[in-house]
Amino acid sequence: MSDGPTRVLILGGGFGGLFCARRLGGADVEVTLLDRAACHVFQPLLYQCATGTLSIGQISRSLREELAPHRNVTTLLGQACDLDPEARRLTARRPDDTTFTLDYDVLVIAVGMRQAYFGHEEFAQWAPGMKTLDDALSIRRRLYGAFEMAETLPPGPDRDAWLTFAVTGGGPTGVELAGQIREMATRALANEFHSINPEDARVILFDGGTCVLKSFAPDLTHKATDILTRLGVEQRMGVHVTDVRPDGITVTPKSGGAAETYAARTVLWTAGVEAVPFARHAAEVLGANTDGAGRIAVEADLTVPGHPEVFVIGDLVGRDHLPGVAENAMQGGLHVAACVRRDLAGKPRKPYRYRDLGSAAYISRGHALLQAGPVKLSGVLGWIAWGVIHIAFLTGVQNRASTVTSWLATIARANRTDRTFILGATTSPEHPYDWMKVTHPNMVAHGPDAEKPTD
Repeated sequence: MSDGPTRVLILGGGFGGLFCARRLGGADVEVTLLDRAACHVFQPLLYQCATGTLSIGQISRSLREELAPHRNVTTLLGQACDLDPEARRLTARRPDDTTFTLDYDVLVIAVGMRQAYFGHEEFAQWAPGMKTLDDALSIRRRLYGAFEMAETLPPGPDRDAWLTFAVTGGGPTGVELAGQIREMATRALANEFHSINPEDARVILFDGGTCVLKSFAPDLTHKATDILTRLGVEQRMGVHVTDVRPDGITVTPKSGGAAETYAARTVLWTAGVEAVPFARHAAEVLGANTDGAGRIAVEADLTVPGHPEVFVIGDLVGRDHLPGVAENAMQGGLHVAACVRRDLAGKPRKPYRYRDLGSAAYISRGHALLQAGPVKLSGVLGWIAWGVIHIAFLTGVQNRASTVTSWLATIARANRTDRTFILGATTSPEHPYDWMKVTHPNMVAHGPDAEKPTD
């Protein structure tokens, strides 16, 4: 331990890291929050940014701004890359690939998960996931750009491929994306084109299970299936995605049978998650067990076995089948802060107790599902409850007010106020930030051997 105040190092500014840092504000500790983007992103609404309903600023906030009132909390931009548990020292990399070190007394690993492609990393080039603001903007470009491309083509297979959207994964994110694409095509874009009819857009949802939203109660999954069908979303269940290309997707039925190929110029991936490389490195040097997705086995108080100074929270926790949802991360962050405060007071730590606050999924205007214990809501009531919950957890009063305004405008006029997209061109041969090189066209051209970001 250091001679001065306890040094708490938090890795990741998501729900877990942010809630932990805020709860430690004013305590007799020195808190450092390290994040590779220096902002908190409200991930449950990323798909609304991708489909043009909300802007980046409405679903994210600068960590430095958010934590400014807490004078004992320092926010740093960087990406964790190496951990020395014996010296209690972390090495972080700046965006320009230089490094710096941070010493700690207590380490909180809250780096989250990334999209999993199940051994087919080459799919990522053609099928972006939905985990970061960059992902949301990339998807926005692909969605709106597809309609623009179709407008320039004569009727035929090429135009049809640009008007076909494939979504992999029938969980909340996949269902929300599929529903929003159809709503976007049938409402916001319906009367804006001359050569094409956006309502002809084909949205196909693929999943390996027997139904969408399989974590919800059966009656809610049935309602979700019916709503998606009425929207015009085609649902292909019980299939594995075996290939993704720039011009389409191939799936194979799990029950056997011939592979099926779909011509689709836009493929979106929401089918799974896995630990980021640093989390796997941390587990290795800490001697911790992990599951197939890289989640780290922890003690009852969320510490790594043999390392009471190292906590793991959020999606990375491999214990008691804890869900990878925002509520678990928030509660984990608050739990760690309570443990640190109890340490300072000389009191024993308490075990972590997760309180299930339920699940929710937004499908389209007037249709959302909410499940919280015995309470099950759908339709307009579920939609209203969904909105209230998401507004409550947005950071910043200004974000809440502007988000409500955007939602009301979308409801009233069917328009989407944040549809601007950029093509990603750059005037320099390299991005100034090393970990963004993979997004440069010159890097993409290298295919699956192109450099990948480390988390």
